[in-house]
Amino acid sequence: MAIIILGIESSCDDTSAALINERKILANVIANQEVHKNYGGVVPELASRAHQQNIIPVVELAIRKAKIQKKDINAIAFTAGPGLLGSLLVGTSFSKAFALALKIPILEVNHMHAHILSHFIEKNDQDQFPDFPFLCLTVSGGHTQIVLVKSHYNFEIIGQTIDDAAGEAFDKAAKIMGLPYPGGPLIDKYAQQGDINKFTFPHPNIPNLDFSFSGLKTSILYFLRDKLKHDNNFIRKNIYDLCASIQHTIVEILMEKLRTASQKTGVKQIAIAGGVSANSGLRKAIYEEEKKRGWQVFIPPFEYCTDNAAMIAVAGYYKYLKKDFSAQDVTPFTRY
Repeated sequence: MAIIILGIESSCDDTSAALINERKILANVIANQEVHKNYGGVVPELASRAHQQNIIPVVELAIRKAKIQKKDINAIAFTAGPGLLGSLLVGTSFSKAFALALKIPILEVNHMHAHILSHFIEKNDQDQFPDFPFLCLTVSGGHTQIVLVKSHYNFEIIGQTIDDAAGEAFDKAAKIMGLPYPGGPLIDKYAQQGDINKFTFPHPNIPNLDFSFSGLKTSILYFLRDKLKHDNNFIRKNIYDLCASIQHTIVEILMEKLRTASQKTGVKQIAIAGGVSANSGLRKAIYEEEKKRGWQVFIPPFEYCTDNAAMIAVAGYYKYLKKDFSAQDVTPFTRY
């Protein structure tokens, strides 16, 4: 018997709805919010208003694309957190109301767990999935973690950022250089035409498997401030090399900790997830390590790297199998 899960994702500025039959995607629809480009970053109040406008059309389109009817849905999985409170409230409230109307259960999903479980989305018959345990480097605008994944339900954080996330470091560096929001993808694009060794930025000396990116952001700011004193066009003249050097530094900081984590745990099944897992420099670096160290690497397709409801639906599917349903009084949470 088919198990059809509707997934709802509204943690930040993307409104997404997906339908899966067990782990196979029937539809995955995402509505982006262009308004934030005018402000150089996500404005929480504008994000929640846009979610209210988008959520019903997005769900309706997903149901049409999946070629099912509402009565075919067995449960609704939704992002409970972490994320922006106003945005999460829209997805949570919609999921509760829709589930009540259909008389079906709801499943609260941790956004970061869902990024990890995106590796179990079925796309075709040749899919390969990680075996347990595996290490997952989850990197996004809000989080940077190394997680030891012991099962679909058992996640142990063995390293995380003590301040800023890697994705934020990309976006803030881009902002300092005057690039439009979101700056991370632009740095990646320009880096492919630059010299990674042209400029050198410091690596933080953080103990154990934890990360820090606040110092790197500061060093980039001061470096550019000093260069601009002597040449107002320094950034424009060196934009490709700057992007390549900054990206290389961030990727190396991530890879140093991931290599150490693999050595300490003895785990060679390595995955990456989250928005920054779409970065070409990080993907290239992890594939190079795969060849050197005998790792088996897993990277989700681009459409499942950024925030999407397919990963929420898959995470919900595993909770559905355990009958780990949520009550109607569930509330969203903003922090991990």
